[in-house]
Amino acid sequence: MEIIVASRNSAKVAELMKLLSPLDIKVLSLEDFPDLPEVVEDGDTYEENAVKKARQVAEAAGKIALADDSGIEVDALQGEPGIKSARFGGEEFTDHERNMKLLKMLEKVPDDERGATFQCRVAIAGPDKLLKVVEGICRGAITREPRGGGGFGYDPIFTPVEYHQTFAELSPEVKNRISHRGRALEKAALFLEGYVYSERKE
Repeated sequence: MEIIVASRNSAKVAELMKLLSPLDIKVLSLEDFPDLPEVVEDGDTYEENAVKKARQVAEAAGKIALADDSGIEVDALQGEPGIKSARFGGEEFTDHERNMKLLKMLEKVPDDERGATFQCRVAIAGPDKLLKVVEGICRGAITREPRGGGGFGYDPIFTPVEYHQTFAELSPEVKNRISHRGRALEKAALFLEGYVYSERKE
């Protein structure tokens, strides 16, 4: 069985491939389908965006597609940037620029009020129907400066509650086990394992 990870973000695709590697599934990305149209993420929720991406890619490619939408919700900013996390500051901003903008906004916020939550929704769709939507959540806090060279996005400025290191300082194995995306994909992998088994049984 083949499954398409509906993303062109190479770091995200690599992370997803690693998380799905225990399954006997060939994992493809949008780079394997250069002619597929871009999906406009205009939903009002993470789930709407994830479902839209998964369904449109699955229908266009004629294969099972997996899509995620994630964001970071900062307590002191009343949940912002949230669903706008990937475009925070503007489409032209780099990950580092987004991080620095967020840190600037939190400059005067004390350490005990810098709580934040990473949210993730993962949708799995076949060419003709939505198969499953799962969620993953990771609670933590925003640092005062970027730390670490791993990961992507807001990883250098987020410390999960279980650790003192940022996501960017943790090993990929540890991060994938505790992250919002890792937790969602663990549920997705369990579903896919059962789905693959039932398909082969038939």
